[in-house]
Amino acid sequence: QVQLVESGGGLVQAGGFLRLSCVASGIDFSTHTMAWYRQAPGKQRELVAHITRDGTINNADSVEGRFTISRDNAKNTVTLQMNSLKTDDTGVYYCYAASEYYPRDYWGQGTQVTVSS
Repeated sequence: QVQLVESGGGLVQAGGFLRLSCVASGIDFSTHTMAWYRQAPGKQRELVAHITRDGTINNADSVEGRFTISRDNAKNTVTLQMNSLKTDDTGVYYCYAASEYYPRDYWGQGTQVTVSS
């Protein structure tokens, strides 16, 4: 059974920081690209950042310089360090895994991030 379990969401003030974690089980974590997506009410789900098997990182323009994605293959964990948070960062954040060898992907249940002014 494949599971992606997010944690670390919560309520923070603008300018604050938060760290999200996602622990994967049931997959060969080291062969998957990992990513964070988010979705605000009334908005489409959007890519926040992703990191490939070899450590290549891409960030959305809106979070460049503020958010940092990283992975720890020994712990089957991907993290998202979010700094200088803005109210527009509010939304449900989802962990995502995509095999780099097969057409298989997986989603977590999401964790709420709310940034207040």
